[in-house]
Formats: sequence, structure tokens, C-alpha cells
Amino acid sequence: MSGIRPLPYEEARRRVSELAAVLVDCVAGGASVSFMAGYSQGAAEGFFSRVAESVGAGGRVLFAAFADGRLVGTAQLVTDVQPNQLHRADVAKMLVHRSARGLGLGKALLAAVEAEARAQGKTLLTLDTMSGSVAEKMYSAAGYVKAGIIPDYAAFPDGSLGPTTFFYKAI
Repeated sequence: MSGIRPLPYEEARRRVSELAAVLVDCVAGGASVSFMAGYSQGAAEGFFSRVAESVGAGGRVLFAAFADGRLVGTAQLVTDVQPNQLHRADVAKMLVHRSARGLGLGKALLAAVEAEARAQGKTLLTLDTMSGSVAEKMYSAAGYVKAGIIPDYAAFPDGSLGPTTFFYKAI
């Protein structure tokens, strides 16, 4: 099985360790995705267990990317927003295992997230990423508009601080 698809609650629960392995690999590779160097598989499983619960509660849609039957990427559409923000959603934790990069999975995940947002009647997506990253280039190429950059907003896994670019896209 290859491709991108949403994971329903029960499957998300069953695949927590696979999702966690992608996150651990990304952090080990230096990605600034909220977690620090030495982030463990167990901690990542705890994170994705909470994500699965949010899927079950209807607060987000969790997508998985598969290559040759293996789960190698993930992204989230976060729809748990305040009452005056029901028209929008956040794109979060877009991750692709280093062994599967260059296959177009990031673009495919983003397209799936956008299609789901449209299907839910959302008209605006927001996200943030480390400035100067490959992800920043991908978001710009996909039509996301830079809203601004905050210096020293987030830390890389090694603890060094870096600027973060905030994006939006009307869909």
C-alpha cells in the first residue's frame, strides 16, 4: 500500500508506534518540531496517543503517508478552534521520515490536508515553520503567504534558537 490517507481513531491508536518512529527520526535529524534532542520513542508514543484521542474527539484529522506499505509520513489538520474561528484550521506536525524524503510525500500530505479542510468548509489555513527550512520553501511554492517572521521563536533539537515564519492560505 502506498499513498496518503486519513487515519480513523482506531487505526490511529494501532499505529501510534509507527507514527512515533517518524517523529523520533525527524527530531534526530534536527527538525524543529517542538521536541528536543534525545526525544524517546516512548515520549513520542505518548504524544501520538494524545493526538489519536483528539482524532476520536473530532478535534483533528490525522493523515498518514505510506511508501511500500510502510508508514513514513504524517500531517494533521487541527480543527479544534474557538467559536469565532470555525472558518479556519491549522496545519500541524507535517513529518516525513528521512528515508522517504524526496518522494513528494510532503506535497501530497499538504494537498490531502487542504482537500479535507475544503471538504469541512474551512476557508483559511495557518501554519508555522522554521525560517529557511525546506518546509518553508514547500509552503511558499504551495501558495501559502508569509504573514511574518519572529526571531528566536523556537529551538532546534540541539537547543539553539531560530526564527519561525508564520503562513496563511485562503482556500
